[in-house]
Amino acid sequence: MKHLTIIVPDGQNNLSSIVGAYKIFTRANEYWKETGRKELFKITLAGISKEVDFYDGLFTVKPHTHVSAIAQTNLIIIPSLNHNYQKAMKGNKLLVDWIAEQYKNGAEIASICTGAFLLASSGLLNGKSCSTHWAAADTFRTLFPKVHLQEDKLITDENGIYTNGGAYSFLNLVLYLVEKYYDRQTAIFCSKVFQIEMDRQSQSAFIIFKGQKLHGDDMVKKAQDYIEHNLHEKISVEALSSRFAVGRRNFDRRFIKATGNTPVEYAQRVKIESAKKALETSRKTINEVMYEVGYSDVKAFREVFRKITGMSPLEYKERYNKEALV
Repeated sequence: MKHLTIIVPDGQNNLSSIVGAYKIFTRANEYWKETGRKELFKITLAGISKEVDFYDGLFTVKPHTHVSAIAQTNLIIIPSLNHNYQKAMKGNKLLVDWIAEQYKNGAEIASICTGAFLLASSGLLNGKSCSTHWAAADTFRTLFPKVHLQEDKLITDENGIYTNGGAYSFLNLVLYLVEKYYDRQTAIFCSKVFQIEMDRQSQSAFIIFKGQKLHGDDMVKKAQDYIEHNLHEKISVEALSSRFAVGRRNFDRRFIKATGNTPVEYAQRVKIESAKKALETSRKTINEVMYEVGYSDVKAFREVFRKITGMSPLEYKERYNKEALV
């Protein structure tokens, strides 16, 4: 029998990803027994404290065991954290060291949502791809510049390390792991029992782009402000760089270093975010919205919109604007 360890870190307040992972893997085990096979995993909740409070003591989790009692495990699941990532990383150093040691000994690791901060603090994600909640992406990039953050991805899978996007999308990661460790049929069964959509690949449609501002480059901040306040313009990077008296190549380099996007990509994301809001809240046509955010070519607008959100402007409007369906 394989061994699954679900981590219960200290000082964090997200219970759902612990309970959800425990319930789905337990049900997958039961399904195997019902279909004449042996349980695949022994499931253990492990931490560094005898009990951990959640939501100001409203709930309490009592891990089965201390992590030091687990000499070897096959799969580790790291749940999501609260928003005080630095404190969580510092307070769980023992857990982080144990996770790194287990990976060295052949264990696979899956981090849920902002659990990626705990995983990244081990150094195991350096040079690898990773996802986390889109709302935490800027902070993550600042803290872990050596990690290739792909915030649009729902799931990443690289060298026995799995990460996922935000909040309840962890259910999709758990299904992905069930399919990987059990089989496709068990994953389909769990998806039906827990009513989770299969094979979701992206969290793009859920991202609210606020602009990456957690950097110290004043010139780039001014350029960002200019882009954000001149949505209707077709902005050329040459004009923008000369506006701030910086050479084009140097401007590009500084902009990418500060925001993670080229100036063109940044302008596209700002424009599409504005278009999304208009499509969600107004009765404007797609063409009206397109002109408002500085596009004159429907095909180009549609392509950029799909690249950023994973769906067409019409599909987006139909999903998020009830009035548009009347």
